[in-house]
Amino acid sequence: MKYYVLLLLFSLSARGQLTLPECHRLAEQHYPLTKRYDLISKSAAYTIDNLKKGYLPQFSLNAQATYQSAVTQIPISIPGVNIPALNKDQYKATAQLDQVIYDGGEIAKQQELQKSNEVVSRQQLQADLYALKDRINQLYFGILLADEQLKQNDLMLADLQLGLKKTQAALDNGTAFRSNADLINAEILATQQHNIEIASSREAYANMLSLFIGAPVTSLEKPASLSLNDSIHRPELLSFDAQQRSLLLQDQLLTVGTRPKVGFYIQGGYGRPGLNMLDNSFRAYYLGGIRFSWSPSAFYTLKKKRAQIVVNQQEIAVQKETFLFNTAMTVQQESAAVNKYQQLMTSDDAIIKLRSQVKTAAIAQLENGVITGNDFLKEVNDENLARQNKSLHEMQWLLSQYNQQTTTGNL
Repeated sequence: MKYYVLLLLFSLSARGQLTLPECHRLAEQHYPLTKRYDLISKSAAYTIDNLKKGYLPQFSLNAQATYQSAVTQIPISIPGVNIPALNKDQYKATAQLDQVIYDGGEIAKQQELQKSNEVVSRQQLQADLYALKDRINQLYFGILLADEQLKQNDLMLADLQLGLKKTQAALDNGTAFRSNADLINAEILATQQHNIEIASSREAYANMLSLFIGAPVTSLEKPASLSLNDSIHRPELLSFDAQQRSLLLQDQLLTVGTRPKVGFYIQGGYGRPGLNMLDNSFRAYYLGGIRFSWSPSAFYTLKKKRAQIVVNQQEIAVQKETFLFNTAMTVQQESAAVNKYQQLMTSDDAIIKLRSQVKTAAIAQLENGVITGNDFLKEVNDENLARQNKSLHEMQWLLSQYNQQTTTGNL
């Protein structure tokens, strides 16, 4: 992944522009939460490896020393035969090997369940990281809007400086008042101040975006408009499905728990007495055999445990239904916003054209002393506002499209 990030950053520096999809990818790779992917995989691998060891022979060592108040005695006396009495202090040390022959499929099912839980964790993490896209969208389009506003302000400054030049010429000819030039100069200064504010906001947005993606932000590519798709493909849906599969495996594991288990064991020991209870000396011994175990008590709680799993499945189904409902509502709102800004944009060009014509006429009128500086500034500000509105509506239109596609999971 480090090689991929370095290669991507090199290509960006060569091209000079960042795109929105590249910012999404870099943000997901750079965000600290991404490190959980590796941790989830390692944790699952360790757990599965430990489960596999359940098939290996299991060794155990035991030792004990006891003192008892009475021992076994033979209540008869045989002439000529000495039957020794057991000591009341007794000792035993054993080593035992147990090997599973049949466990009803429990270990295999537990491994399957652990793999399923790993998928659940990864899907939940993917859903958490997906929320980054919305934050990147806001910062990305905020920078683009600031760039557009700076461009429009530069155009306004050019108009003001042209108006100042015309006014200065009229002033030199004695056909204008000094106050007209002062008004335009004041507006130029105010516009330059506004540029400083916009540039500061852009720098703040760029710095935040740079922290998210781990790369410097200079120039951003303006995204193209999208063909909207209302179908929902969010990673949360895959998380809900993975949780349902995990619950199904838990139900199957309950069935496995009701099956008998078979294994064999070998035990070697040393103690007093040994296996021969009539021999009161320290002896080594061994024994082995097959062990069969089955507990009907597993059925006592089986029904309630399965009922609890059904309740959990229903809970997840309700969460999924609620998520789809809320997401569909958000998609409807964002689709309505896309349509609204599209309609506003259709009239922006006409408004700009009319405002531009009025401003052009105002420049000529100012030069001839027909209108005052205030009148000229009003027309310049009106045209600038129309251009600013167009830029704002276009950015909002694009942002609404990308928000809608982010909400549906199609971005």
